[in-house]
Amino acid sequence: MRAVRRTRAAVVGVVLAMAAAACTGGSHSPIASGQSATASKGPVKHGGTVTVAEVGASPDFIFPLVPATNQNGYNANLSENLWPYLVYSGDGAKSVVNKEKSLFSSLDYSGGNRWLTIHLKSWNWSDGKPVTSRDFTFVYNLLKANAANWASHIQGLFPDDVSKVTTPDAHTVVLDLTQAYNPDFYTDDVLATIPLLPQHAWDKTSATGAVGDQDTTTAGAKAVYSFLQKEGAKIKDFATNPLWKVVDGPWQLSEFRSNGYYSYVPNKQYSGPAKPAIDKLVETPFTSDTPEINALRSGSSLDVAGLPLNDVKQAEALRSSGYSIASVAIPGVAEIIPNLYNSSAGPLLRQLYIRQALQSLINRPQLVSKVYSGYADPGNGPVPVKAQGTWASALEKAGGPYPFSPEKAKSLLQSHGWKVVPGGASTCQRPGTGPAQCGAGITAGQPLTFNLLYSSGRTTTDQQNAAIKSSEASAGITLNLKSEPFNTLIGQIGTCTAKSHPAGGCGWQLASFGYEPYELYPNGDGFFNTGGSGNSGGYSDPKMDALIKATEYGSSTQAFFDYEDYAAQQLPWLWLPLRSSILVYRTKLQGVVPLNPFSGGLNFEDWSYTS
Repeated sequence: MRAVRRTRAAVVGVVLAMAAAACTGGSHSPIASGQSATASKGPVKHGGTVTVAEVGASPDFIFPLVPATNQNGYNANLSENLWPYLVYSGDGAKSVVNKEKSLFSSLDYSGGNRWLTIHLKSWNWSDGKPVTSRDFTFVYNLLKANAANWASHIQGLFPDDVSKVTTPDAHTVVLDLTQAYNPDFYTDDVLATIPLLPQHAWDKTSATGAVGDQDTTTAGAKAVYSFLQKEGAKIKDFATNPLWKVVDGPWQLSEFRSNGYYSYVPNKQYSGPAKPAIDKLVETPFTSDTPEINALRSGSSLDVAGLPLNDVKQAEALRSSGYSIASVAIPGVAEIIPNLYNSSAGPLLRQLYIRQALQSLINRPQLVSKVYSGYADPGNGPVPVKAQGTWASALEKAGGPYPFSPEKAKSLLQSHGWKVVPGGASTCQRPGTGPAQCGAGITAGQPLTFNLLYSSGRTTTDQQNAAIKSSEASAGITLNLKSEPFNTLIGQIGTCTAKSHPAGGCGWQLASFGYEPYELYPNGDGFFNTGGSGNSGGYSDPKMDALIKATEYGSSTQAFFDYEDYAAQQLPWLWLPLRSSILVYRTKLQGVVPLNPFSGGLNFEDWSYTS
């Protein structure tokens, strides 16, 4: 799964490279890190087809400016190969901006970091037309008029933070920002969410309408955006609509089926540094990891796939069948999201001490060891120690503020008026709002019972949640588990806040999408700030908002650690281990490693068969 902020990723069963894990027993040869692996170099054989496994879900939208109501992270897997972002994250195994694959030649911050000059490369669209600064203003105009309906929008950031855009020439864009920003944050997290789009082909309001400059008025931009979003939802037309044939990425979509099967062919006009060497890339869907591993064992139908760690003992057999295997830590945060405004569970979950008790009952080290066979980040807080350790604070590196402690959980509940019944149902005995009472909105005799919805399709996800259910029961907390296919799950999870929590979208209590992907700068904006588009549970704290902003406006490492530690302690989400990606690929397929953690290993344009 490509890392795109503020969209759901899956176990949120990500695509090919995101492998799940399970308790295996027995022994196996360690799986090497795909980031430290050395790419094999052999004579390139041009041509051939590569078939990649996709487990659990599939894209359902192709227009790259996804509506706010669509949280399907798989859409980025589809669209980024067609319309890459202005800033490309990850250079091989390095957690840096990939300047060769990015659309800019330079980014110049000036005026105390309030002015940004973007120099664009001289690339072309697939129809031969040049990529220009007008394509940037097209995107800006669309988003300025429709920001509330863009899944990647965060209030106050792009395009809200741009007071003026000028284009001195066809390849230069100058942004006057409303205030100074930390260049690392703005480059790594803001510009990495902005694609360039073909104004000369898309600036119209109907399929038969003429292309013009409709986007230059608010009404026109709204009409164009509405048209493109309606077209972007027509799954049956993904591969045939002339709109989606105009791309600047390395690939063009050649086929898309309703079951999630799709394929790419090379964009012959691609201007980037790595021209595709293979003739066709196929993404083939699997409903769960069981048929996927069966296909791998057969050795005939799959060239690249994720290895479920409950099948890690198959590694040696797969190696002997002509596959190589590599792992990579995922930049993101695995979570259980509490709905603070569910009508029944909300009053419970708004109490920090209850969230602390829930977190203290999650045995993360055991999950890493027994469920993920050691191939997982420990989940100590909002920053992944393994994938983005340079941003991990001392508190997170030391295990986080809430080590596994059933006794601590029981003590927290008892000190706030609960009768704790291990293995039974703990109930509120002292209702009220005092320091030794249960808390506002909690009634006498109310039990600690919650419903947890999570994405289906992964054996290890089932095992992890069963283990959490068992450990929570040790303090009399009941978790009712229900799994749903990813696309079904995201349709049930509305954004719930103090001001708006309709029954239709806020009936959920706890939800686990698997994980939320990060860009290069993992500051949590959009997830934990008030009104963030990925803040489904309605968490709101002025101090958290201020700490997040401090990471965006200044470059102090301590300011980042202050935010990180506060988030780890306040538990806007419950923290879980994040399993590594285990990638199985044909040994004769080169260019796969070193794995880019920010693309999920999906750098198809770098792949080729050896002759």
